[in-house]
Amino acid sequence: MKTAIVIREAKKLVFLFIALFFIFQSNTITAQKFKVVIDAGHGGTDPGNLGNGYFEKDIVLKIALEVGKLLKATKDIEIIYTRDDDTFIELFERGEVAQKSKADLFVSIHCDAFGKSSVHGAGTFVLGLHENDRNFEIAKKENQVILLEDNYKTNYGGFDPNSPESVIGLTLMQEEFLDQSLVLARLIQDNFVADLSRNDRKVKQAGFLVLRNTFMPSVLVETGFLTNKNEGAYLNSKKGQQEMAKSIYKAVKSYKKQLDENIVIDEKPESASKPESIKPKTRIIKGVDFKVQISSSSKRVKTAAYNFKGLKGIERVRVGAHHKYYYGKTSDYNKILKLKKQAKAKGYTSAFIVAFKYGKKVSVREVLANK
Repeated sequence: MKTAIVIREAKKLVFLFIALFFIFQSNTITAQKFKVVIDAGHGGTDPGNLGNGYFEKDIVLKIALEVGKLLKATKDIEIIYTRDDDTFIELFERGEVAQKSKADLFVSIHCDAFGKSSVHGAGTFVLGLHENDRNFEIAKKENQVILLEDNYKTNYGGFDPNSPESVIGLTLMQEEFLDQSLVLARLIQDNFVADLSRNDRKVKQAGFLVLRNTFMPSVLVETGFLTNKNEGAYLNSKKGQQEMAKSIYKAVKSYKKQLDENIVIDEKPESASKPESIKPKTRIIKGVDFKVQISSSSKRVKTAAYNFKGLKGIERVRVGAHHKYYYGKTSDYNKILKLKKQAKAKGYTSAFIVAFKYGKKVSVREVLANK
């Protein structure tokens, strides 16, 4: 009798252990962190620009570490540095760090230089065609570092940092993430101008090689000009570095907040737990059109299925200088979830749901909450 009781109690403990194990595993999965790769430009044998005797590599490292320190205080954000000391990191390796870690964002930090000491201000760049000679010159200067690498011809597939044609080829791989990159860039730039009164050198597109292999929303920040006496001194100061870092930190936080409010990542239809024989419950929200945004591009692409991996019914909408491409249109939230799944299965891994109420873009989360 005692043996039977012992066996029953042992079974209870085993079942309890198994239950706790799966609960722990479930919590671990849902608590996946938002990964941000912070890239301090140059380093080691590559000092960057030396305007007014300052070392770009040292200044950007201090700013990068400060950004990471601030973001680490947020429990759901994980920070990964491409370098956290004075080490030379090849450009292709920086992208590999982001790829291998499956990062959600990539932020590369630099300081600018120009022949005229009067030039000053902060600018933020995303990968794209050089819209004018100045943008190309900035990108060319940053890309020249590959000439310090032993196997740069092999590592970069024959890329020539002095060739506009090589730069154009870079843009094709990042088009899918252009829209998100522009959002983050705009947030950073707005903070520089509104919070710190930095001269606004705008958000621009240019062919920075460091962004080539970052298949995720990515920006390159030029925090200011070391060749400008006042701005160089500011960026070399602890106060300046902390203020610039705080602006970048706030922008990343704002970007993530917008992402959380507007993108439904893994939410399943309400009927998902019901038997397949039961007809799924509709979640129709009157006056609202849900769509799946699959890409944003500076190029105007014909909306034929062969241009979108077989997806039919693609809608192209021009917003400013760019074109956004949407798949599907429905007021039924369950249906749009299925369409998003189809788009991701076709390879549009960054596809997300957007909502329009009477033609105006609104928050998906708010629409669902007010149903």
